[in-house]
Amino acid sequence: QVQLVESGGGLVQAGGSLRLSCAASGRTFSSYAMGWFRQAPGKEREFVAAITRSGLGTYYADPVKGRFTISRDNAKNTVYLQMDSLKPEDTAVYYCAVRSGAIATTTNEYRDWGQGTQVTVST
Repeated sequence: QVQLVESGGGLVQAGGSLRLSCAASGRTFSSYAMGWFRQAPGKEREFVAAITRSGLGTYYADPVKGRFTISRDNAKNTVYLQMDSLKPEDTAVYYCAVRSGAIATTTNEYRDWGQGTQVTVST
């Protein structure tokens, strides 16, 4: 099991930026594809972005495409989510998750999850 700890959430005005981090335990971080998901109050958890094991491949949900950037540093066992041009509808708890194999976009394809970090975007 991989332990994941997210950080970097907070309160930001619309149009602002935040960078989320997700630190993973273990020595096999580079063996896993990583994903970011989010869950707003009263809504289901939804896919945001994913990155391949090497970091060379990325995939984004349409609502965040062009505004968010996922990246990873395998030497630091960390994946990042740079969020720019934030909108109030981006308000949610953001989770990182890990899976073996190729990147995926559904929650049931990811094995281990972090506890989440709150992002609130004000108008």
